[in-house]
Formats: sequence, structure tokens, C-alpha cells
Amino acid sequence: MNKNLYEKIYSIKNIILAWKKARKRKTKKQYVKDFEENIAYNLKVLHDELKNQTYTPKPLQTFILRDPKTRKISKSEFRDRVVHHAIVNVLEPIFDKIFIYDSCANRKGKGNLFAIKRFELFKGKITNNLKLEAFCLKADIKHYFEEINHKILINAIRRKIKDNRVIWLIKRILEFGERRGKITYYLDRKGIPLGNLTSQFFANIYLHEIDFFIKHKLKCRYYIRYVDDFIIINKSKLQLELYKKEINNFLKEKLELELHPDKSKISSLSNGIDFVGFRIFYYHRLLRKRNIKNMRSRIKLFNEGEISNEKLDKILQGWISYAKWSNSYKLVRKLLINF
Repeated sequence: MNKNLYEKIYSIKNIILAWKKARKRKTKKQYVKDFEENIAYNLKVLHDELKNQTYTPKPLQTFILRDPKTRKISKSEFRDRVVHHAIVNVLEPIFDKIFIYDSCANRKGKGNLFAIKRFELFKGKITNNLKLEAFCLKADIKHYFEEINHKILINAIRRKIKDNRVIWLIKRILEFGERRGKITYYLDRKGIPLGNLTSQFFANIYLHEIDFFIKHKLKCRYYIRYVDDFIIINKSKLQLELYKKEINNFLKEKLELELHPDKSKISSLSNGIDFVGFRIFYYHRLLRKRNIKNMRSRIKLFNEGEISNEKLDKILQGWISYAKWSNSYKLVRKLLINF
């Protein structure tokens, strides 16, 4: 099964496609311009390194992002991002077939708005069109990207991928180096960097195990996952308590993960549920305060000259499209008028 995929990854055709995807919406970045000064040569070098298995990723550039939640983002060099796209181009169609329908993050045709639609559908079904009370387990996996076990991830990939050269390349990506000053620190066995395309893809492979357990072993009909956040809706609060305990046990035993004790709670749907940037009530949706605060901070950065007019325009267009899914018209209008 899928024994000769490596040739597809390093093929010139796939490398060119990967480069086009990696440069999308980034053509004005200096690192893209530098890479494209000698584009034919640079792509040929990547092709040869992958073919001969001499490819080594460059150390990651790490920085702290506050939006307003503090996150450590690890940024790969552009040439390595091309390789990430080359891998995902070939492997994603294979794994996407086995993912559950309601795994919503980082998949074609899905996303946070897809997750919202599914939530509304499930909410209507479980409450008989809002006539009955129901409860929701809103769960978050503690330190997810930092705790992913490389061996468990590789074993999950091996179930579908038998080409050992592909496994070799994935291990090269996982054993990334983080540069701090002049020193490069290499991590092994645990953790994947937040910010890489491959990390987003590997995250779905890793948590497919819990998706399968919840949907097919626990038989939870109304389950949605978005990266490391997931919700289960049920008529019984007690049943959700039992699910929560079983899920946490499964995570610890099979994936060496655990639910975040403070962020994994059961509450009535009528109280509103925080999910994918919205607080969802029975009859309306509001933008989360953090989402609004984030947009205000972007505008502040623009006023201080830290963000260009062009960049803010793109941010605003995307945010307004997103905000339309909430019942926050007056708030959005006020923010834009003040701006």
C-alpha cells in the first residue's frame, strides 16, 4: 500500500507545484524574492537533495506572537516550506479519505465556518429545534503541539505509508532545529512546531485516533473537532461526564496527551458555548471578546505605523467576512467607524 510515493514527492512537477503554493500571497516578501532570483537552480537543488536523500532542513526561526494569546511560532526557511508543500501534496489525498467528516481544521472545503454550520445542525437536532435542553462538552487538549510523541505519530503514518524513504523525510522534518542566537537546539521524540504546514497536517493524523474512538467506540453522533479543540453535544450531562473521563483515559494511554483541566468543561447550550472564535447561544452568535480585542490591536498597530495599509486592508476584509457570521453588526460598525 503506497510503497512508491517518494518519487512523486521529489518529482520536478510536484516541486514546482509546491513552490507555487508556498509563494501564494507572499510574493512581495524578501525571502521569496531572494529564492526566486535563481528559481530554476534552487528548485533543481531541492529536487536533487530529496532524490539523493541528502536534504537537511534549515534551523527554525522562533518568535513569540501575542494575539492576544501568547504563542511560540516556529518559522521555516522558504526552501523548507516548499518541501512541506511537496509532502502534503502527495500524502494529504491518502489520509483525507480516512479522516472523519467532522474533523474541520486544515482541510479543503472545511474550516471554522464549516464547523459553525455543523454545530448549528447538531444543536437543532439534539434540542428538537431548540425545544429541549441539551449540554455540551467543550474540550481542549493540554499543550497539544508541544506534547505530540514522534514515535506514535510515525506509527500512525506507517499504517498508510509503506515507503521507508517517505518516513525518512518526515523524520527529518520532525527532528527540526530551533535557532537561539548562534546556537541550534535539536528536539527529538516530542513536539512539533506551531506554524509549519506539515505540523497542521500531522496534527490531524495524530488526532484521527481520538476521532475514531469518539465516533465509533463511544458512538458520539454530535462531535466536532477543530485542531485540538472539540465539542460533543448530548442530552445528558451525566453521559458527557462519562465521555470526558473515557476520552481523557484514552488520550493518556494511547497518545500521551491529556485534556486541559481548566478549559475542558460541560455546560448547558443555553449558556453559550465558545467555539472557533464565536460564543454560540440558542438563538444568536457573538464574536468572542478575544477576537474583537485582536482586531483592535491590529488597528492600533496600523495607527502606530507597524502594519501597512495594504496588509490591514486584507486583514479587515477577512475579519469582516468572518464577523458576518455573528450577530455583532452594531459592534463591528462601531469599530469600523472609530477606525
